Amino acid sequence: MYLSVLSWLMAFGHNHTPGRLGKISSHRPVFPMSTFTRTIFHVDMDAFFVSVEELFNPELKGKAVVVGGQRDERGVVSAASYEARKFGVHSAMPLRTAAKLCPHAIFVNGHPDRYRECSEKVHRVLTSFSPQVEMASIDEAYLDMTGTERLHGPPLRAAHLLHQKMKVETQLNCSIGIGISRLIAKVSSARAKPNGVLWIVPGQEANFLAPLDVREIPGVGKVTEQSLHGLGIRKVGDLTRFEETFLEERFGKWGLALAGKARGEDAGGWFDSEVGADTDPKSISHEHTYNEDTASVEQLESTLMRLSEMVGRRLREGGLHARTLQLKLRYKDFTTITRAHTLPVPTQLDTEIFEQIRLLFRKNWRAGTQVRLLGVQASSFEAQTGQGDLLEDGRRRRWQQALSAADRLRDKFGESSVSLASGLRGGFRERIHESPIGLPGKGKPRE
Repeated sequence: MYLSVLSWLMAFGHNHTPGRLGKISSHRPVFPMSTFTRTIFHVDMDAFFVSVEELFNPELKGKAVVVGGQRDERGVVSAASYEARKFGVHSAMPLRTAAKLCPHAIFVNGHPDRYRECSEKVHRVLTSFSPQVEMASIDEAYLDMTGTERLHGPPLRAAHLLHQKMKVETQLNCSIGIGISRLIAKVSSARAKPNGVLWIVPGQEANFLAPLDVREIPGVGKVTEQSLHGLGIRKVGDLTRFEETFLEERFGKWGLALAGKARGEDAGGWFDSEVGADTDPKSISHEHTYNEDTASVEQLESTLMRLSEMVGRRLREGGLHARTLQLKLRYKDFTTITRAHTLPVPTQLDTEIFEQIRLLFRKNWRAGTQVRLLGVQASSFEAQTGQGDLLEDGRRRRWQQALSAADRLRDKFGESSVSLASGLRGGFRERIHESPIGLPGKGKPRE
């Protein structure tokens, strides 16, 4: 594991190119952190899905590997090994495009259960370093390390110890970015990959960000990037040439946030809450893209049943009940419609979710028209501590008990181990993404 020393060189006023030094020593760094200085780690597991697959099949190591499906399937790349990335393969790319760019790549179906299990191990390592841990996704997390210096040493020493323990406990590598904000930590961890550490010394945030493309600011997408380019803003440092009032006039509150982000602050958007604060998800959704478009009513409704099961599972996992259910339907020609229904009584039962979603489907599907994608979403959540009133009806109570038992079987044997009969024909591989509720440290602990 290596250390990038960009911020050290800047602090000394040298114009060296950022490089890699030898392994981190246990000595105190040149810039010891004050106890009162906020210290945030962003820990990003390196090629997580690929690395987990390599644990189960060591023959994949050192080869071009694409995780997410087979080369001739629809769908997108979930992860690619560094060897495959050299050929331009990246996540969210269509699998068929990846196969053209890297014909010799090995394509692997994802195994979400494996990834969740490894993510739990990662989470246990992280919580042994700080009580304030926020899993941003299944393979990345923020740690508030402020005030832990007596326990773990200064930032670089703590990062070194974290690297070591992560490797021992999970057999996986990670990259760590360190800064006074989540924004700085996240941007620096990306530049520390693979298997490195980058600490931006307090006071050097603006200098670090200035030469980076504006797209590297978390939350800046293609549309915002184009708007910024229209103003001559291509680098983060270009933002500092404009008054905050001007940016606010052009972009509203997001303009003010951009000005703060250019200084390295957690200004608005993604980083409003404290690290580790409980934030409920706005919605839970699952969707499925068919390898071959279909107009089969039986297949379509079976898929909706399976999607309803997956959404219901996440609701129960988080102890939430949804009042609004939404259908997503995409036809062969990519025409997409969404239709929602608000329930009089919120639910977390697969059968009730499916009943409403099926009604929406039957009302809105053009019979005989081939479908490319279906999706089910639940939102408008209510957490209910006492279920007595909600489940007074004996039928609903029995369904609750049966589905909870099914959840326990899935915990033990995998997500695809149990399914309602009407969803069997709709069986498909779970997409390799995660609901916030399904992340370690989120929702109710599993029994």
